[in-house]
Amino acid sequence: MVRPIVDAGTDESSWRAWPAPAGWPVLALDDLTVPPLVVAPHPDDEVLGVGGLVAMLAGGVEIAVVTDGEASHPDSTVHSPAALAAIRRAETVTACGLLGVAPTAIDHLAHPDGRVDESALAEALTGRLAPGRWCVTTWRGDGHPDHEAVGRAAALACRRMGAILLEFPVWTWHWARPDHPDVPWHRARRIDLTAAAGSAKLSAIDAFRSQVLPLGPAPADAAILPPNVLARFTRPYETVFGP
Repeated sequence: MVRPIVDAGTDESSWRAWPAPAGWPVLALDDLTVPPLVVAPHPDDEVLGVGGLVAMLAGGVEIAVVTDGEASHPDSTVHSPAALAAIRRAETVTACGLLGVAPTAIDHLAHPDGRVDESALAEALTGRLAPGRWCVTTWRGDGHPDHEAVGRAAALACRRMGAILLEFPVWTWHWARPDHPDVPWHRARRIDLTAAAGSAKLSAIDAFRSQVLPLGPAPADAAILPPNVLARFTRPYETVFGP
C-alpha cells in the first residue's frame, strides 16, 4: 500500500524504546555459499537497509540498482535529472566501495525513477537468481511505490527460481509505529552488526551527499534524508522480513 511520506514520522526514540527487536530471531549468516543479490530501487536503499550486512559479508555480495534516482529532486534549481542520475551512480560506487563491494559487482539497471517496469525487472532478476540464493530487497509494503514494485518483482523472480526472498523496510520506519498491525513483525529477523560494519555503514550513508545534504538553498533542493530520517539507520542492528 503506497503511503504518503510526510511530516517528521515516527521518532527514532520510539523505535529504540521498543523491546520487541530483542526477541527477534537472528539471521544466520554462516551457511551462505552463494553471494546474496541485493536489489535497491534507488541508489542508497541498499546502504540504508542492509549496508551493515553488506559490510559483514565483505566482497561476497552482488548489487543491482534498479533506477538511478534521478527523480529525487524533480524541481531542482541546481541539477537536471540526467546530472543527478550521474551523481547518484557515482555515489553508489563510492558508498559500496566503503562496504567492500567492487564496482564490477554493481549492476545499474537504469529503469526510470518512479516508473519501474515490474515485468522486465522480474525477468532480469530471474536470470540472476538460483535455488537457495538470497535476494535481499525492499519490503513489498514499504509505502514507496518504487520500493513496493521492486519488492513484488523480486518476489516473483524468487518464486520462479526457488530463491530466498528477504525484504527490508526503509520508509516503514517513518509511517509505521511499534507493533503497527500492517507490518509483518512475525517475519522479522535481526542482523546484529559488528562495530566495524556499523561504522562502515555510517560512512557509506554519508557518501550519498546529494541525499543527506541540500543541493542548494531552494526548498526544492532540500535534503531527502535529513537527520531525523538518518537516525533510523544508525541502530546496532538491521531488520529483514523472512519468507
